[in-house]
Amino acid sequence: MMGCRNKFGMTFKVVFAIHPGIYLNFTPVSSMQPNVSANTSQRTNKIILWFLLAWTVLNIIQACTLELQGDEAYYWMYSRYLDWGYFDHPPMVAVFIRIGDWLMHNEFGLRLLTVFSSTFSIWLLWLTVKKYSVDALGFTLVVSSIFIFHIYGFTTTPDAPLFLFTALFYYFYQRYIENDKLSLALILAVIVAALFYSKYNAVLVVGFTVLANFKLLTRWSFWLIVILAAALYLPHILWQINHGYPSINYHLFERSGEKYTFINSLSYIPDQLLMAGPLVGWFFFYKAFRVKVKDPFIRCLLVNCIGTLIFFFISSFKNEVQPQWTFVLFAPLVMLVVIAFKQAGSRPKWLAPLASVNIGIIVAVRIIIILGLGFAKTYGHLRSYYGFKDWTNAVKQKAGNSYVVMIEGFQNPSKYNYYTNSLRCFAYDTRYYRRTQFDIWPMEDSLQHKKVYYLSYYKIDGLSTDSIKLPTGNWYGAWVNDVRTYQKVNIEPPLVKMTVAPGQKLSLDLTISNPYALPISFSDAGCTHKVFLEACFFKGFDVINSQQMDKGFNQITLKPGESRHFTFNLTAPQTRGTYDLLFSLRTDPFPGSKNSRIITFTVK
Repeated sequence: MMGCRNKFGMTFKVVFAIHPGIYLNFTPVSSMQPNVSANTSQRTNKIILWFLLAWTVLNIIQACTLELQGDEAYYWMYSRYLDWGYFDHPPMVAVFIRIGDWLMHNEFGLRLLTVFSSTFSIWLLWLTVKKYSVDALGFTLVVSSIFIFHIYGFTTTPDAPLFLFTALFYYFYQRYIENDKLSLALILAVIVAALFYSKYNAVLVVGFTVLANFKLLTRWSFWLIVILAAALYLPHILWQINHGYPSINYHLFERSGEKYTFINSLSYIPDQLLMAGPLVGWFFFYKAFRVKVKDPFIRCLLVNCIGTLIFFFISSFKNEVQPQWTFVLFAPLVMLVVIAFKQAGSRPKWLAPLASVNIGIIVAVRIIIILGLGFAKTYGHLRSYYGFKDWTNAVKQKAGNSYVVMIEGFQNPSKYNYYTNSLRCFAYDTRYYRRTQFDIWPMEDSLQHKKVYYLSYYKIDGLSTDSIKLPTGNWYGAWVNDVRTYQKVNIEPPLVKMTVAPGQKLSLDLTISNPYALPISFSDAGCTHKVFLEACFFKGFDVINSQQMDKGFNQITLKPGESRHFTFNLTAPQTRGTYDLLFSLRTDPFPGSKNSRIITFTVK
């Protein structure tokens, strides 16, 4: 860039193209403007840089001082088994964690890329929206007021890479709209693939972007983006196919099959307002939705923001929507709000003091959590940030180097593995819970016919011999010899919905499959623990009726990868109503695993 003066006393600014999509540009300005513009630009840069520095430091402090949240430990285990996909999510979060954990195995290492990608993402949002000559101070007020940015500024979940690639997507999409160039199309293809590798919510970002601009369909470069992004995403698609579409079955069928309660929908809007800022969230949504659409990019932001909000509101009528699921709408929300301020001429005078109080509340809460004061160690999910290093040490003293089996979900077993830097704790996914990535990893294979330390949150009569009582809770331990489990075995029912009469006798043709690398047998000969195949009728989380298959089941043997049909004779419950029916393989002393999808079983 250079400046030159013409004979009329006007100064020209000459900008040379240094990036595809940036043109050679001549802008006439008055002879007095350069100093004014330079001072304004310098002041703007200082505001943004100081804000980003403070943001990064606060996130580093929190990342270093807090123990891992349960999901973070679970995703750390993803990083120990790098793959093209996982039961719950795509693999990008595993890559984030693997890089940081390779540099240092501690909480900050695990969260390293999250902390710096959060800062980089916010900077990208600023670079994207500054085209509209928005107010830098207003931008920092809006960003720092949004509660969800604080939560995921240091917490490592799939939302961390999702935020990064969402910000990158908007940055390059803005340029692509104005400049249909091959280089931008190739960059966008890679970013779109990375979005989908981060979290399935990426479909909303891409889908609503296309919905906001149908003219994209007339560009040959758009179809190049689609084809290249799909090609890059193919390994994950193949992973899903090879593993029986676990993510699709879980997110679309098992999770969506949860019982609806009105509170899910009633709490949705308040939750989103809280995530946008306890005191100012309502105003941010109000300003964003009143923005004037003056170009395709603003329309893209508005459609993404409104579309995502409506999509999850509709979803709340099927099952619970967790507040963070809408994370992708907050990037466009920030940009819409500051653009609306610019269109109005300025932001309201009362906003700065109210936003300052809002920010003060959030920062105060973060400091309380860092220091572990007051409610921090007793409230909800915050409890999981404290005391699990001591808990791990206590369990380790009991178990030594033996395998540990737990039956309370995937989070605490993952924490034990992280804090021992091992893979010695297995999550037994019971019939009362759901399937997880532990049903795919090869950990269960290592337990068979070994002596393990069995840890549960309740005392098992005649078995539990140890107790561990800590501020994190009470656990009861016992030694189990010759472990025998069939958690990975899949039983496929012929139907997903059935309607029968009370007490009706049924013969169901079931398909049982062996996913293990070794042959399996359901014979009890020579085994310490017998195996039972049970049909379980659930009402809520309680088994109302349980029926065992006859001894013919114990004659079944399966080679690796083999499937076989067999008939299960059962009797419908006498009480009318709707039940959840599933099939479960149980071996003492475990409560039985979840070996089939749920059948909606109606008795009337």
